[in-house]
Amino acid sequence: MTTDTAGLTRLDRAHIIHPYLPGDAAERVIMASGSGCRLTDTEGRGYLDATGGLWLAQIGHGRTELADVAHEQMRKLEYFTSFWEFSNERAIELAARLASLAPDPLNHVYFTSGGSEGNEAAIKMARYHHHRRGESNRTWILARSKAYHGIGYGGGSATGFPLYHEGFAPMMPHVSHLTPPWPYRTDLYGGEDPTDFLIRELEERIAEIGPENIAAMIGEPIMGVGGMLVPPSDYWPRVREVLDHHGILLIFDEVVTAYGRMGEWFAAQHFGVTPDIIVTAKGITSGYVPLGALLVGDHVAETLLRDHGFPMGYTYNGHPVAAAVATANLDIIEKEGMLARATNMGAFLHAELEAHLGELPTVGEIRSVGMMLAVELVQDRATRTPLPLHPDRMPHDVIRRETGVIVRDSAHSLVMSPPLVMTESEAAEVATALRGVLERTTPTGEIRAA
Repeated sequence: MTTDTAGLTRLDRAHIIHPYLPGDAAERVIMASGSGCRLTDTEGRGYLDATGGLWLAQIGHGRTELADVAHEQMRKLEYFTSFWEFSNERAIELAARLASLAPDPLNHVYFTSGGSEGNEAAIKMARYHHHRRGESNRTWILARSKAYHGIGYGGGSATGFPLYHEGFAPMMPHVSHLTPPWPYRTDLYGGEDPTDFLIRELEERIAEIGPENIAAMIGEPIMGVGGMLVPPSDYWPRVREVLDHHGILLIFDEVVTAYGRMGEWFAAQHFGVTPDIIVTAKGITSGYVPLGALLVGDHVAETLLRDHGFPMGYTYNGHPVAAAVATANLDIIEKEGMLARATNMGAFLHAELEAHLGELPTVGEIRSVGMMLAVELVQDRATRTPLPLHPDRMPHDVIRRETGVIVRDSAHSLVMSPPLVMTESEAAEVATALRGVLERTTPTGEIRAA
């Protein structure tokens, strides 16, 4: 293990631009190793990873099986292009595997290197599909406030946070944002049933823009960065019905929700809805190598494959090492029963959070589906006013520094997406760590000393 942590920190500060980190921030946590849900930094301190890195470490850290698979594939064929007529065995095997797991008729696969690339491709696919069918005027994309669809210009424009637009404008035109499904925030719907409100808003927006001008609606089945927002059970089926009526495609951004996190291979199966395109990444390899994959409906693929084909590609489309690792990762998820484990362990962790936090005055709601959980923080439980947050003393930072448990702050919520291999004792450790800080958190957002 490296012992010159101070030297590494100096080099990091001198040379690396970290996302969302101001240049004058001195703190660095330099991870050195991991196993299961546990991580160790270069100073030898241990951590419990309750975030899965960035929502993705499905099979846990340190699985040597995947390292072995990558090594074997690199020795055989490390890379060749998948443009034009070229392909490779591993990409073909993975595509067939994904088609077998996906809802019918999503039988075609387009590979990317990650989620942001995937959402860029999905938006282009939707527009190009309509163009090829003689409806080139269908350019508008419907999205939602509080949505996160990556940091490209297409996906970034569909993202519904001002932070991701400020300073990058002009963003992609013809994007319209709708109200998010956030049942806890009843004020968003003026006392109306949330789904009724949202469907009426959707229909009115379609009428305003003109259905003949709209290519697709893109949405996370559960909105992760927005605070793990779980829609009512009737929301997605009713959205699908409205879009079908107007010939508008539905894109599910399942970069976070796919590959077992919700107890199903895809959130589409959980909600009983089949979109036209599913965008996936992250859990497809559990983060061991970068990879993404779009699952595309037969009717969309048929138009994309006409004439000269779909004129868009990434250097690492169908990368053989990534595809080999992904296949091995899916094997582990399947053989170790991690879909059922996500459902059962998610319910156990939810119960632990309720038992430890449910009566705290700053805890408004605890919500979850599978291994996606959130604790929404409030100033007042009656009014549901969001808890004020102090940038120099955020609850998730205090939890990590005091206990080594890593959770994430998203939209006044502490969100968790642990590796699916988490144990009951580790789940209890997470709940205990959160309580140790939140019971000292005042309605003004101050955290009293331990």
